[in-house]
Amino acid sequence: MTISIQGVSVSRGIAIGQVHIMQHDQLDVPEYTIRNSQVNDELSRFNNAIADARQQLRAIRDHIPTSTAVDVSAFIDTHLLMLEDITLTEEPKRIIKERSCNAEWALKLQRDALVNVFNEMADAYLSTRRDDVDHVVNRILRVLLKQKPLLHEVPDDHLKNRIIVADDLTPADTVLMQHYGITAFATEFGGPTSHTAILARSLGIPAVVGLHNARRFFKNEDLVIMDGSTGMLLIEPSRSIRSYYKKRQREVKRYYSSLRKLKNAPTESADGIPITLTANIELPKDFETVRDVGAKGVGLYRTEFLYMNRETPPDEDEHFETYLNVLKALRGLPLTIRTLDLGADKQVDGAGSQTGQLRFSPALGLRAIRLCLKEPGLFRPQLRAILRASAHGLVKIMIPMLTNIQEMQQVLKMVEDIKIDLDNRSIAYDSNIEIGGMIEVPAAAICADIFAEKLDFISIGTNDLIQYTMAIDRVNDEVNYLYDPLHPAVLRLINTIIKAGKKANIPVSMCGEMAGEKIYTKLLLGLGLRELSVHAASLLEIKKIINSTNIDALASLSKKVLNTSSGAEANILLQHLNTKQSS
Repeated sequence: MTISIQGVSVSRGIAIGQVHIMQHDQLDVPEYTIRNSQVNDELSRFNNAIADARQQLRAIRDHIPTSTAVDVSAFIDTHLLMLEDITLTEEPKRIIKERSCNAEWALKLQRDALVNVFNEMADAYLSTRRDDVDHVVNRILRVLLKQKPLLHEVPDDHLKNRIIVADDLTPADTVLMQHYGITAFATEFGGPTSHTAILARSLGIPAVVGLHNARRFFKNEDLVIMDGSTGMLLIEPSRSIRSYYKKRQREVKRYYSSLRKLKNAPTESADGIPITLTANIELPKDFETVRDVGAKGVGLYRTEFLYMNRETPPDEDEHFETYLNVLKALRGLPLTIRTLDLGADKQVDGAGSQTGQLRFSPALGLRAIRLCLKEPGLFRPQLRAILRASAHGLVKIMIPMLTNIQEMQQVLKMVEDIKIDLDNRSIAYDSNIEIGGMIEVPAAAICADIFAEKLDFISIGTNDLIQYTMAIDRVNDEVNYLYDPLHPAVLRLINTIIKAGKKANIPVSMCGEMAGEKIYTKLLLGLGLRELSVHAASLLEIKKIINSTNIDALASLSKKVLNTSSGAEANILLQHLNTKQSS
């Protein structure tokens, strides 16, 4: 009998193969008291465990083939940086000394404290970083507990063509298993914004997460079909089902192969309306993929990685060198840099340069531009670096989470002050650099016309806009069913923003996840959106839809979707729009 399991799709594609259940041994962390005379030995044992964990990760990174299409080593480097962070390397030692406890227990206590901090983070993407903390800590614990290497970290061909089923996977797990030839993976936990999900999409591995206790239905060697597009897994499918999905698998391969032909094709609708397609990028070394898919630049460069896993924030020169390297990689394509968008409060003690610990705030607290304006010592170095970088390529500044016009005025005044200082120092910059803002708060969306008068461009951040409009935490399993891009309030806010941009004659783009979901492409075009910034892996598929669409014919049906009274009603009309409307 065929068993059907439903999860959350994070990376598309059809995979057919036998199951390999990957089990991380349950770590039973002991607690015991040590004598004062044993403290130094315990500290040495902890230091050695850190060193061994670091050596393991470096060995994994060194096994990554140089031919890999994306720089997956950057994700391993993130874990290596965590092993340099004092919160993991020094705090447990303080606990060992103060409590006279064993290293394993001290590390567990510190891990629990860090996880609580991450659980309070507002941003869905950043809140998933708690998984990284868990992964790094568990690696150290395995060393301390003298456990054998995990089976999937032993290089051989036992994983070739297997579908991995696990509770969760680290980026290191994903990289290694891809190198050893896995065909897909499914996990009980995780979400679409986790490192592992990002890697799966970049590597082209079909992946499903969020199985929620369904692993018990799988056995090693079970034949499984995974549909990465729908998030469905079929255990021991019948011959007819296997035949059907093998055919679909061939069709999917041909489809994605055909998309490559669109790389250099113009991005315009069937009725000749030009559309700008740019890419969302997170890591500096990901910028090579922008050119690979023919993107017209970067519509969103998230700079948060520069601030993470470190004791002090990056200085102006580090910012500048990073942006300069990105511009070199883009080879003349425009770069839109989003300023710091962390949900954290960086404290500064005294008049010196000493920076305190990060304190994370909830979604309605101190984050993004609110944080930056409160802490100009954190914000100004980034603005100065962006301005300096603008002398070396086409750079735009994008301010996240604007709520009121006073915030925008403060930013513009700060930029002008920096320009004067750069002039006085004879430092080059683009005097006409464009400054835009992200509209992701309902208050800003309603007043988009006011912002449009002060800005050079607007970008719609749908992830937060939907979250704030619906008054939900989108990473909370109890309420995330309310996260609905088709809710009438959301659609009307998007429409308001687009109209405001048109009236002010400034570009309006969308850089949230909604822009990269193909089911919404025609609707967004019909509402008047002409710029989309999406994940590079989705760009060519979005381009194909654009090229085959008669936008003028969309207006009437798009207006009907806009005037619906529920998300369910809008979804019915959306399906009709996507299936019936064509060039």
